[in-house]
Amino acid sequence: MLEIVTAVSKWAIPVFLALVLVAGVLRGVRVFEAFVEGAEQGFGMAVKLIPFLVAMIVAISVFRASGAMDIFVGAVALLLSCLSVPPEILPHALMRPLSGSAALGIASELIEEHGPDSFIGLLVSTAQGSSDTTFYVLTLYFGAVGIRKYRYAVASGLTADFTTLLASILIVSAIFK
Repeated sequence: MLEIVTAVSKWAIPVFLALVLVAGVLRGVRVFEAFVEGAEQGFGMAVKLIPFLVAMIVAISVFRASGAMDIFVGAVALLLSCLSVPPEILPHALMRPLSGSAALGIASELIEEHGPDSFIGLLVSTAQGSSDTTFYVLTLYFGAVGIRKYRYAVASGLTADFTTLLASILIVSAIFK
């Protein structure tokens, strides 16, 4: 069974791409020209996204460098300890909605410090894999298509982030503690 899965995973993308090319040719689509046109539009979109990406990176840097994250972690650490939740995961929980790479860096530090099989390592790994970068998505994708009124998107995204954090804590506690 493992050999079949390995073979399928090795050939899935090349076969899919070949099928797309063949289907395009059979339908009379000028495949290369369509590809170049799509690449040109993609490049234009990437250039359009740069200001939003820079703004997001600056905001994250200011949040961490100002000490605001450390102040918040210190204020909430006692409450988390009372709930048997390690306060060490709070920087990851705060950073995950903002930046995937910053959250991954924090997760890597925690795993290196506490070990991958520790409660903190398992918890931060589960939280990393089950949540998304809410503000990154809103900033880049909503900004790219010109949506200016986020309305309920921020509240929905943050609710989802909080829910996945709670679910991670409950599931990891139930299974590994």
